[in-house]
Amino acid sequence: MVRALQKLAAAGAVVLAAVSLQPTTTASAAPAPVVGGTRAAQGEFPWMVRLSMGCGGSLITPQVVLTAAHCVSGSGANTSITATAGVVDLQSSSAIKVRSTKVLQAPGYTGQGKDWALIKLASPITSLPNLKIADTTAYNNGTFTVAGWGAAREGGGQQRYLLKANVPFVSDASCQAAYGSDLVPSDEICAGYSQGGVDTCQGDSGGPMFRKDNNGAWIQVGIVSWGEGCARPGFPGVYTEVSTFASAITSAAATL
Repeated sequence: MVRALQKLAAAGAVVLAAVSLQPTTTASAAPAPVVGGTRAAQGEFPWMVRLSMGCGGSLITPQVVLTAAHCVSGSGANTSITATAGVVDLQSSSAIKVRSTKVLQAPGYTGQGKDWALIKLASPITSLPNLKIADTTAYNNGTFTVAGWGAAREGGGQQRYLLKANVPFVSDASCQAAYGSDLVPSDEICAGYSQGGVDTCQGDSGGPMFRKDNNGAWIQVGIVSWGEGCARPGFPGVYTEVSTFASAITSAAATL
């Protein structure tokens, strides 16, 4: 198991999804039910962001996107990234597109653990709500939601429409049984089905894993990071544990 299996999109592919989140067909027959996921409704997850380098992200302030450290090449001025927000259809004429100005990669990131980064946008997106990040481990359990535009199968390309699926929490012990010393339990949280079939995939890196908090609002508990392929039996998805880094993320976002 090597970290090369992080869920960054290959060249020509982009952002987040799940291996069994097959896009609905537009053939003459009515769209068939998808296996493992469905299309998200417009406005369902309004803080979802697609990043032009082939990753996902979440809008955590009007001008800052949270993504994965392995999606960026370092910290500093960066105007090369375009964030697309406000739509489930990436080809929609109503998409909000904003360029980046700065990137902050997690301090001390070396390729294992600490897989988070922030992207500052050239202008704030005030028309969309922000996704709250978990600052406690209280929500690191139960069933999570993942969503995005990434590959619908291993080696596949990006999807045009935002797709969503639910994945259950997997304990550190069970996840370590699959990944051994490659897992950093203090930094990472796992989710998925033992039989496989639903998972994030290539192009999903940096996107959020989230659930409802005690007030019924969405809260981000994970960042799509890596895994052994996509939706393989016995290999859950591995996510950055947001609560571990919440203080650092919040402080960095305020000063970016």
